[in-house]
Amino acid sequence: MKYISTRGKAPVLNFEEAMLTGLARDGGLYLPETIPTMSAGEIAALSGQSYEEVAFRVMRPFIGDTFSDDEFRDIIAKAYAGFGHAARAPLVQLDSNHFLLELFHGPTLAFKDFAMQLIGQLFQASLKRSGNRVTIAGATSGDTGSAAIEAFKGLDAVDVFILFPHGRVSEVQRRQMTTPGESNVHALAMDGHFDDCQARVKDMFNDFDFRDGVRLAGVNSINFARVLAQVVYYFTSAVSLGAPHRKVSFTVPTGNFGDIFAGFIAKKMGLPIDRLVVATNQNDILHRCLSTGEYKPDGVIPSISPSMDIQVSSNFERALYYAYDQDGAAVSQLMDELNAGGFNVSQGALQALREVFDSGHCSEEETSATIRDMYAATGELLCPHSAVGVKVANETRNSDVPMITLATAHPAKFPAAVEEASGRHPDLPARMADLYDRPERVTRIENDLAAIETLIRDRIAK
Repeated sequence: MKYISTRGKAPVLNFEEAMLTGLARDGGLYLPETIPTMSAGEIAALSGQSYEEVAFRVMRPFIGDTFSDDEFRDIIAKAYAGFGHAARAPLVQLDSNHFLLELFHGPTLAFKDFAMQLIGQLFQASLKRSGNRVTIAGATSGDTGSAAIEAFKGLDAVDVFILFPHGRVSEVQRRQMTTPGESNVHALAMDGHFDDCQARVKDMFNDFDFRDGVRLAGVNSINFARVLAQVVYYFTSAVSLGAPHRKVSFTVPTGNFGDIFAGFIAKKMGLPIDRLVVATNQNDILHRCLSTGEYKPDGVIPSISPSMDIQVSSNFERALYYAYDQDGAAVSQLMDELNAGGFNVSQGALQALREVFDSGHCSEEETSATIRDMYAATGELLCPHSAVGVKVANETRNSDVPMITLATAHPAKFPAAVEEASGRHPDLPARMADLYDRPERVTRIENDLAAIETLIRDRIAK
């Protein structure tokens, strides 16, 4: 299995190389040269299997000869051993033909754990074999950072630096990043918003002297291994509702487009997905683009669903790559235009996107109302991001096709917003009950590439 860049000018890599590289050297994102497919019979045979077994069967074709079958099974087993639900990603019925996929039973109570716990084990196995050491740099709007720190803390061959926007994540999200005491993990509170953090990480990858000097690796969803891990729960949930014998649809609250792009990969693999619905909050650039064809960032507005407060959605580049018939030059041109202020999707490419994706958006008031109404009607307490998904799903779903809405985080990660909307304070699980009492360790840093690179060099040299 070979991996190629969306911009067409970076070296072709195998799975292990692409995983450890993260961002391609031409600035693009790696994708498999061809997407493996599963037959209807193979998909049907997933029914009744454990989450770990489905994960093995779905992901195995993508990793080539990087790991043996036994090694890969062991990696998967370790990745999901710490989840708090035997099903890993259980379904809960909300209404007739509307289901909630609970993705918050991992160590940090967010869907990012599905990918990050796996990639932590993949990195550990690869680096142990090679004897190499890497520096991981990541940006987070809240959940990626805590999941990465949880997955990599204490590992001998990895230093982790996570940039998060100062004052723009929830207290639980911040404390999950700042309270681990392991010396190899570093939480950096940067001035600005998430798009600024993400831009600095990309700048580090494009500074080749720095990148090579510290052996930089990435764990944001620019890393295809992250996306691959998320493909699995599309299969487990769809099969439990009758796939491949009937179609299902998914609504995904998303800001960086990674989680819903995993659904796109699942569809291309053969899973009978009817519609993939992009659910956005008031930072609705993806909804506007799919509606009008114009992608023009106009500033991030802080919201009660902060993990979606994004205007530059990195993984959208991967969807554009397929919409433009895998034309790397066309994608490069669009990204140059984005750097200059924005771009317009061609009519043909926009039609290709609309054949797969629907979209909708949800205001702050509608988010709170959805939390309140769903709690009253079903007893299900939603985090603000999941509420955005449920609201958009209710507006777009076809009653004849099962709709699965992805619940991306535990409500206790956003207690103030949830309590204000529902009247109920969401409690943290018992294993995290002392989170507010743990000492924090965090570094405040300005939005300056040179300052960030200097800090990283100094910390890893000690």
